[in-house]
Amino acid sequence: MKTAVYPGSFDPVTLGHLDIIERSARIVDELVVGVLNNSSKNPLFSVEERVNMLKEVTSHLPNVRVESFGGLLVDFAARCHADVVVRGLRAITDFEYELQISQTNRIMRPGLDTIFLTTDLEYAYLSSSIVREVAQYGGDISAFVPEAIAERVLGKFVGENSFGGPEHEQD
Repeated sequence: MKTAVYPGSFDPVTLGHLDIIERSARIVDELVVGVLNNSSKNPLFSVEERVNMLKEVTSHLPNVRVESFGGLLVDFAARCHADVVVRGLRAITDFEYELQISQTNRIMRPGLDTIFLTTDLEYAYLSSSIVREVAQYGGDISAFVPEAIAERVLGKFVGENSFGGPEHEQD
């Protein structure tokens, strides 16, 4: 059985992420979506919220499971009995960074291969940080994230004005 991991912060999960998940799930027997719990970042959503959102939007994929992890990807892949890492590429600059990570992972865990999937052109511009920024200013993010996720993202910014701070009532 071929198992792969698709790691990321998914803060929030975008339609681009979902595209990579669906395509990867067709290639492998089991896909483990690994939600990184990175204590050095200040995420919009907790790791538990991100895991739950991913479980919701991937529930139609029987060979996909979602787990959180911290630490090294190579250790997480070993715990999942995965010998493949899936990474999505939007631009050539992504490839340069991802290639370095892939090569480092192979030195640390020989036999751990990385499959790069190019993002569908429809989502090539899309990132979680763009979604957060658009949502922060009250923009429409419905073309960027699954419908159920859009409400949650926008809910994180309720009570903030277009400058990202608390709203003040006018006297």
